[in-house]
Amino acid sequence: MKNRSMELVKGFRQSAPYVNAHAGKTIVVMLGGEAIEHPNFTNIVNDIALLNSLGLRIVVVYGARPQINALLTLHEYSTPYHKGIRVTDERALDIVKQAAGHLQLDITARFSMGLNNTPMAGSQINVLSGNFVIAQPLGVNDGVDYIHSGRIRRIDCDGIHRQLAQNAIVLLGPVASSVTGECFNLTSEEVATQLAIKLKADKLIGFCSEQGVIDDTGTVLSELLPNEAEIALQRLSTINQENSGTGRFLRGAISACRAGVPRSHLISYQEDGALIQELFSLDGIGTQIVMASAEKVRAAGIDDIGGILELIQPLEQQGILVRRSREQLEQEIERFTIIERDGLIISCAAMYPFPEDKMAEMACVAVHPDFRDGDRGNLLLNRLRQQAKEQGIKQLFVLTTQSLHWFREQGFVECKVEKLPMEKQALYNFQRRSKILVLDL
Repeated sequence: MKNRSMELVKGFRQSAPYVNAHAGKTIVVMLGGEAIEHPNFTNIVNDIALLNSLGLRIVVVYGARPQINALLTLHEYSTPYHKGIRVTDERALDIVKQAAGHLQLDITARFSMGLNNTPMAGSQINVLSGNFVIAQPLGVNDGVDYIHSGRIRRIDCDGIHRQLAQNAIVLLGPVASSVTGECFNLTSEEVATQLAIKLKADKLIGFCSEQGVIDDTGTVLSELLPNEAEIALQRLSTINQENSGTGRFLRGAISACRAGVPRSHLISYQEDGALIQELFSLDGIGTQIVMASAEKVRAAGIDDIGGILELIQPLEQQGILVRRSREQLEQEIERFTIIERDGLIISCAAMYPFPEDKMAEMACVAVHPDFRDGDRGNLLLNRLRQQAKEQGIKQLFVLTTQSLHWFREQGFVECKVEKLPMEKQALYNFQRRSKILVLDL
C-alpha cells in the first residue's frame, strides 16, 4: 500500500510542471468517427474534461466517416470519391447531416455526465457549437463536381476565443454553412488543421488506431520534423494507407506545423489515458510533429536556477556532485549550459576557465535519470568543447567520483593533481578523492 501511495505522489510531482506549462494554452483535438465509436471514447471524454478543469482552452473537432458510411449502406446508397474526398450530392448531404447531427448531440451528452469517480463528477462543463466556420464549395476538379463537398472560407476566431475565455469547450463537426445559407460537407482534418492555424493554437492533437507513427521495426517515432513526417506519409502511400487516420492527421500536422503551430501530437484512441500520458509525462507516448526539436541546447539564465537545482540536488544528496547553494548558482549561472525539453531542464554542465593555464574545468554535469539512455552528455561536452576553443583553451579537465568510465570513453585521460592549475590544486578535496581526467582540445 505504501509503494502504491508513493507511486501516486511521485507521478503527481512529475506531472506538476506540465500542469503549470499547459494552463491557459489553446489546443485543438481531432476525433475521427472511429474514435467516437470505440469503447474507450468515454475515457477520452473524461480526459478532455480533466484538461478543461486544469485551465486548458479546448476546441474539439469530430469526424463522422464510419457513421456516414453506415447510414449510406443502410439506405443502400453510395458516393464516389475523387482524390480522397467524398463527392456529396443532395441525398448524400442529408445523410451526412443526419450522422453529424447525431454525433454532435451524443458528444455533448457525454460531456454533460456528472458521474462519481470520473473527472466530471460535480462539475458543469459548457459545450458550445455554432456557426464559427463558414464554408464554400470545392467546385469542379478534373471535370468532377464535388457539389456539396466544401472547404473553409473563414473562421470566426474572435467568437471562438470568447467562448474559450469562459472556460467552455467548443465542439465543431464536419458540416458548415455558407454565406448563401447552404450546407457543405468538410473533412474533419481540414477543419481541425485550419482551426489550429487560425486560432494560433499551441497544440493540435489527433487520435488514430495506432500509438503514433510506427517505423519498419514496429517502434513508435516519438518526434518528427515536417520533412520527416512527409517521408512517413510517403511510406504510408506505398501501402495505400495515406488516407488512413494516421495519414490524414500527418497531412494536417505538416500544414499546421509549417504555419506556426508548435506541436502536433498523434496518439491512439484505443489506449486508456493516452492523452494524459502524452501531455503530462517527460517522454510522452505517441508521436510529435514539431517545428524544431523539442530539445535545445542553450546558455543558462537566471530564470533557470530553480530547474538546475531540481536536477542536481538528488545527485548532491548521493554525493555524486559537490553541493551548490542557490546563491552560488546565481553568481555562476553564466558558466552553465543546459538542455531544455518542453520548458524543463533535463541536463546541465558548467565550464570554469583558467585562462593563464589555458585550461577549463567541466563541472556539475547532470542528466535527468529518464534521459540517460540518449547522448545528452555528448551534446553538452561538444558545446563546452566549442566554447573552450573559442576562448583559446587547450585542455578540459573534470573531477569525478563515479563517472570515470564515461569520461574515458569521450577521450579524457586520467592524471595526477599536479596537472591541475595551481588555483584548482589549492581547492582539491583529498578526502573526496575525486579522479582527475584531462581532454586535449
